[in-house]
Amino acid sequence: MTDVDIRPLRSDDLPAIVAINDGAYPAVPITPLDELGALVAHAELALVVERAGATVGFLVAIAPGRDYASENYRFFSERSNDFLYVDRIVLAPDARGAGAGRALYGRVFDAARARGASEVVCEVNVEPPNPESLAFHAALGFREVGRQETKGGSVIVALLAAPVEGA
Repeated sequence: MTDVDIRPLRSDDLPAIVAINDGAYPAVPITPLDELGALVAHAELALVVERAGATVGFLVAIAPGRDYASENYRFFSERSNDFLYVDRIVLAPDARGAGAGRALYGRVFDAARARGASEVVCEVNVEPPNPESLAFHAALGFREVGRQETKGGSVIVALLAAPVEGA
């Protein structure tokens, strides 16, 4: 993973991250630039991954207590206020498997630890299936804490949580 850099997301990154995001459909929803910009505005942590000066991935994490109308964020907010929620982690296909996802999650766990959160939470699609992401998250110590239908029943997600060591 020595050929990538991780840095804070800037507003001028939005067109590139929209393209990466929308290229990952159906694992993540198609999201217009203004909506992705609003999501980033809610973020506690927003990072991009660059390789050779090109953006190849991003992550957006949200703290509890934000006015964010996500069904999945609402699930975790009703469960506790002691988390950091990963709304999106998306890598371009040619950037997967090289450690960038683990490095991004390392930053998330560091941020969660710094704010005193006891867990990092997220969701992964079960329908449409996303077995690669489920396996990736399981390898990082995430366990299923619930399931729910979203998007009017067209998507089923596994709601996942992993403990923050040293929190």
